[in-house]
Amino acid sequence: MYRGWRRRWLGLLYLSPALLFVLAFTVLPLAQMGWMSLHNWSLISPPTWVGLDNYTRAFHDRQFWVSFRFTLEYTLLITPILIIGGYLLALLTSGDTMMRRFTRTVLFTPVVIGLGVSSLLWYWLFSTDFGPINALLRDAGVIGEPVVWLGVDADRSLIAITASVVWKVIGFGMVLFIGAIQAIPTEITEASVVDGAGFRQRVTRIILPLTLRTVLLVTLLSVVGSLLAFDQFYIMTAGQPQNQTSTSVFFVYLNSFPYLKLGYGAALSMVLALTILAFTVLQLLLARRSHS
Repeated sequence: MYRGWRRRWLGLLYLSPALLFVLAFTVLPLAQMGWMSLHNWSLISPPTWVGLDNYTRAFHDRQFWVSFRFTLEYTLLITPILIIGGYLLALLTSGDTMMRRFTRTVLFTPVVIGLGVSSLLWYWLFSTDFGPINALLRDAGVIGEPVVWLGVDADRSLIAITASVVWKVIGFGMVLFIGAIQAIPTEITEASVVDGAGFRQRVTRIILPLTLRTVLLVTLLSVVGSLLAFDQFYIMTAGQPQNQTSTSVFFVYLNSFPYLKLGYGAALSMVLALTILAFTVLQLLLARRSHS
């Protein structure tokens, strides 16, 4: 009996740094944000209680829903590209040859580059007058005049930003998929080869089912990252034209800091946090179902 309690207390002691970290940097800020969302909170005047008025205002705020819908469209566009592309790259580079290791390194290198630096790089690549992308398309005869990619047309801006993010992030998912693929016992793969299974059959009937939980995890990480997109849109388009490329986080930033509406910004953040929580619960349910 004494040993059992001693083990529990030791386990709690080992967990205490992680619990304190979560409490200090997740639970308390989330509670503070919830409290702020119930007030008319500004940096230049004392906060006043407004209850759920900020949430009611968010519900009727057309620009918020424009930004939220644009964020969902961006998420729906980029998530399949990252998941399918990352998985295909993992299948092609999961071996242990020197060429495949070199290829993995090249594809993973953009991941370690800061998102701000990456966005500035692609802002230059898509430059109307000096960008190599316009020059390449013009030399290939695809376009006659330079195309304004960023800030004028929402669809072209979305294509340009999606290309920059795919280049930046796809290597991260590839590495996670490679780890899951390489964790499959070689005996299983060798037995399927002996039985005459081709590459497509091995992928669809062995590799994909055994790595499905990793696929769901990477999908969740991709969805959360897309819903929280801010840096690349702030740097490359600043929400233009007419806030059509303003993401949810960008809209929260505008209301919280330039407009000093911290209470309203906190309410918008809570709506976004609940959306992310819904996706997380869905991922957990799907992962549990796939495991069973």
